[in-house]
Amino acid sequence: MTDPTSPLHVEDSAGARWITLDRPPLNVLDVATIEAMAAALASLEGRPDLKAVVFRSAIPKTFSAGSDVRDHTRARVGAMLEAFHGLMRRLEALPQATLAAVNGSCLGGGCELATRCDIVLATPRSMFAQPEIDVGCFPPVAAVLLPRLAGRAAVEMILTGAPIGAAEAARIGLVSRVVDELEAETRRVAGLLALKSAAVLALARRALREGAAGSFAEALARVEALYRRELMATEDVEEGVSAFLEKRPPRWKDR
Repeated sequence: MTDPTSPLHVEDSAGARWITLDRPPLNVLDVATIEAMAAALASLEGRPDLKAVVFRSAIPKTFSAGSDVRDHTRARVGAMLEAFHGLMRRLEALPQATLAAVNGSCLGGGCELATRCDIVLATPRSMFAQPEIDVGCFPPVAAVLLPRLAGRAAVEMILTGAPIGAAEAARIGLVSRVVDELEAETRRVAGLLALKSAAVLALARRALREGAAGSFAEALARVEALYRRELMATEDVEEGVSAFLEKRPPRWKDR
């Protein structure tokens, strides 16, 4: 049974883990909430039946207002950074694909959390911002992540703190798509991921990370090595090819 006092609710269904932020009024990410999310991710190890992790909000018109401003003081910032950056590293290392469903305000650490996910779906009324500059700070995760996604547009976001709408966020690459029916589309995408091989999904995520760094030649060499040495060693690569040639659905072993 879900603890009604918890800042988030965790449910496993339809091949995905659904993590729903529920800390009224604005889903502020204090250290306890961040640690609860990290714990929800930690228990995903050894769960090939779960192909995706979905982050969403139970609060209308708000995904998250970001980290607690009080945690940016000298006395508390160390604990906050350790917790939040640990969460980001867990997201990076997951074998499961990650998806953020954003409806409404997505600010600061909430924006970092959403844009760190592999797929970001947003409603037309959603708004994204990194306003840390307005309280005398800068966002470390966004400083690393956003320029890789959005180039100079990310620089403007971080230096001005000004918000952008969902359409602009999609145009510059922070959002995958803007959708009218967020719940239905999130479930559709999660359902597509649930049909894949857990082993191949994990390797594909690694390939995307390997391909993002260094020159094209260097990146391609790393990804080719991953393909030859690890993908070709899986049982599911053989099953996928056989199923296609035999014109039948694949029976994944997730290994």
